[in-house]
Amino acid sequence: MRVDMSRSCHLPAMLQRHYSRYVYRPRPSFLPMSALEALPESAAGSGMSRILLVRTSAIGDIVFASPFVAALRQRYPEAHIAWLVEPGMEGLLEADPCVDDVILWPKAEWKRFWHAGQYRELAASVRAFSRTLKAQRFDTAIDLQSLLKSGWLTWLSGATQRIGLGSREGSQFLMTRVVPGGGTPGQISSEYRHLAQALGLDTTGFHPRLRLSPTVQRSALDKLAHHGVVSGHYVVFAPFTTRAQKHWTEEAWRALALRVQRDLGLRPVVLGGPGDRDAAQRIAGKDAGALAFAGETTLAEAAAIVEHAALVIGVDTGLSHMAVAFNRPLVALFGSTRPYLDAGRANARVIWLGLECSPCRRSPSCGGAFPCMRDIDPARVLDEARIVLNAEIPS
Repeated sequence: MRVDMSRSCHLPAMLQRHYSRYVYRPRPSFLPMSALEALPESAAGSGMSRILLVRTSAIGDIVFASPFVAALRQRYPEAHIAWLVEPGMEGLLEADPCVDDVILWPKAEWKRFWHAGQYRELAASVRAFSRTLKAQRFDTAIDLQSLLKSGWLTWLSGATQRIGLGSREGSQFLMTRVVPGGGTPGQISSEYRHLAQALGLDTTGFHPRLRLSPTVQRSALDKLAHHGVVSGHYVVFAPFTTRAQKHWTEEAWRALALRVQRDLGLRPVVLGGPGDRDAAQRIAGKDAGALAFAGETTLAEAAAIVEHAALVIGVDTGLSHMAVAFNRPLVALFGSTRPYLDAGRANARVIWLGLECSPCRRSPSCGGAFPCMRDIDPARVLDEARIVLNAEIPS
């Protein structure tokens, strides 16, 4: 499917150059625009034949929402399903057989126009993006993020049926239907299971799941092999987030690195983003023997490294949650946040000390001491690691 550039003839030249960039398509075999315009109102006869999911970020939240698209695909096997995300997130979805299109929201471009005071260019870019969405003639758009920004993007799609999950911040007024938030507290992905049930979808086996292309997996494993790391013989450390109150101490990570090598025979691979390189080097150290790999991979490659790990140990961050999606043994360290206690798998354990002040989320009251994370003992983490490594996994 190609974007009809004739519809963008009144846009500034710069926007015309970038217009076709807004839709990322993992597979090229989609209908041309002429065929799209000939589609009946409901090709599947179900009222949901062209569906847009809006969950633009973050990594962990996309992982949590991943079983919803699988349930949607099972219910509507002939539907065209697209997912709208921020650039950088597409690597988690491009190989998913349940997703036909990945649409990139040009958020950074819009912010750049706004901060530069280029309001006419911003308005033109918004209109162009809205036309791109409307050209796909979605009959249903589902806002999985519940915020004003996601609700507005849902509305921009032009879908006649707009469904929000626990919509707030005013986004509820942009929906045609709001499903109140719900689910089982402490259970992974339960809010999305709740929405799926409200929409009449089958939620049997409703677990996070990710799919990666063979090319991505080969690239990731080749990078590890260059450092002498073999698939299935390493432990992923996922120590980094955007909030300090979710971090375990670097000293604790170093102590754990020594123990997992000595007691479990696994080499630690420290993953993270480009901004985490220095901290990853400090954790790896010369004595700890770990491989500092933060900033050395794409998001999809990092996911592949998680998929092929013998064990994953991490804080509340997307890389940790991927272990559940790939059914890899996981020890999760939670403190100021506690997205779940039950990961739905026998080979996943959560350490949460349950202090009176926890979870404080974005409002810590401990003056930066963060005892909810600081007081987690590396010896306990190692004990939990032994448990998940020995867990019997149903076939």
